Amino acid sequence: MTETIDRTSSAAAGGPERLSRSDATAIGVLLVSAFVIVLNETIMSVAIPVLIKDLHVDKSTGQWLSTAFILTMAVVIPVSGFLIQRTTTRMLFGIALGSFVAGTLLAALSPSFSVLLVARVIQGVGAAIITPLLMTTVMTIVPESRRGAMMGNISIVISVAPAIGPTVSGLILSVLAWPFIFWCILPIAVAGLVIGLRLIPNLGEPRHVPIDWISIPLSAIGFGGLVYGLNEVGVGASSKAGISLVAVSAPVLIGAVSLTLFLFRQRVLQRGDNALLDLRVFRSRVFTASVVSGSLAFLGLLGSAILLPIYLQQVLGLTPLQTGLLVLPGGLLMGLLGPVVGRLYDRFGPRPLLIPGLAIAMVALILLGTTLTETSAAWQVLLCHMLLSLGLATVLPSVFTAGLSAVPSRFTSYGSAIFATVQQVGGAAGTALAVTLLAIGASGFSGAGGAGAAEAAGTRLAFLVSAGVFVVAIAVGTLVKSVPSEGPRPVAH
Repeated sequence: MTETIDRTSSAAAGGPERLSRSDATAIGVLLVSAFVIVLNETIMSVAIPVLIKDLHVDKSTGQWLSTAFILTMAVVIPVSGFLIQRTTTRMLFGIALGSFVAGTLLAALSPSFSVLLVARVIQGVGAAIITPLLMTTVMTIVPESRRGAMMGNISIVISVAPAIGPTVSGLILSVLAWPFIFWCILPIAVAGLVIGLRLIPNLGEPRHVPIDWISIPLSAIGFGGLVYGLNEVGVGASSKAGISLVAVSAPVLIGAVSLTLFLFRQRVLQRGDNALLDLRVFRSRVFTASVVSGSLAFLGLLGSAILLPIYLQQVLGLTPLQTGLLVLPGGLLMGLLGPVVGRLYDRFGPRPLLIPGLAIAMVALILLGTTLTETSAAWQVLLCHMLLSLGLATVLPSVFTAGLSAVPSRFTSYGSAIFATVQQVGGAAGTALAVTLLAIGASGFSGAGGAGAAEAAGTRLAFLVSAGVFVVAIAVGTLVKSVPSEGPRPVAH
């Protein structure tokens, strides 16, 4: 069954209020696939210390199991919009999840660190494509009146998988060896691949756009250099090995130059409708505001995700499993609220959700930045984290839906790729900013209380700066509003 289905017009016009069973199943398969991929990454971040010990490598070498995956994502995601345009939906899904399955199987069977590292790269190729493909599919086949609810379901993937990953990893590693992390994920991924190849529809007609071989290395070096350099800040600070200015500044500088050349070339190529990443989506003020406010919120989200575990373990003395259990309620709260927020979006639009959500998150960050000490109670941290999760639960579905609804349907795949790319860069930037501020605050602490008090002081500084970032996000978020979808239209050259 290879027919191509064009649902863009009906979806943009409102279409049927209910999805067909096959469409709902297809989106469900993509959601589960994305959930498994995000879960795989958060499980791995906790398992790295075990892998370092079992595979007999040092910490800096072992960290490449995470770095290689992140770099692969940063390189492939910007190209995903072009791939969605050029390839049938079902074939691209098969390539993406098939790559992830192959990498997972190789990881489960890995006899050495080098083989496992290659497996992580193969996993990253598939993981980089799934999320943009999911968002593009939703925006194409879901009626405009129900997109908020569906994007709310996507927020479950973004929030719940990272929340339960550490707990799941802790449980598996407490009774089984590390390969079983991959053996547990593999059957779910295989089932998703088999079902998806049968049910994922082909949306629209592939465009046979020539590949610009200059843009690909410029994109890879640009985004990869930025993410690598920012990631090195986080690795250096969190390992207390110190931050090498050469290791950080060189890739960031090279990445910035390459990215500038990449963006300039895309502006030239899009005149002939041949861009690898079409930047005309930024002609929409609502899309631009959604990307900026969403990236700032994601920066805060990832910053807190790195700060809280460090504080809970190094200051309050909790174990990794206790830490995972403490942050679990916040992630579950975001997941439970996602569909509710999505339905509210469909009824009221983005502003009544986005601005209060950003404000609530900012208040939570201020509380964390003014009350945490070396003697704070765990329940205090739990309540602040749940307040932060409550605020963020309204933000991500709102910016995704408003931003992608504001661009012409032909550019949806590029918009999805940009959102996913911003998540990667924003996540790396958020981690780098958080651990740098933590180190600065701790080193500048002159009060009594020893190392624990210094770490707490650094944590407070980092959270207060994150709260300041949310002030900017609120200001930009006021520009986000509902824009009725115009459906397919000629592209302005």
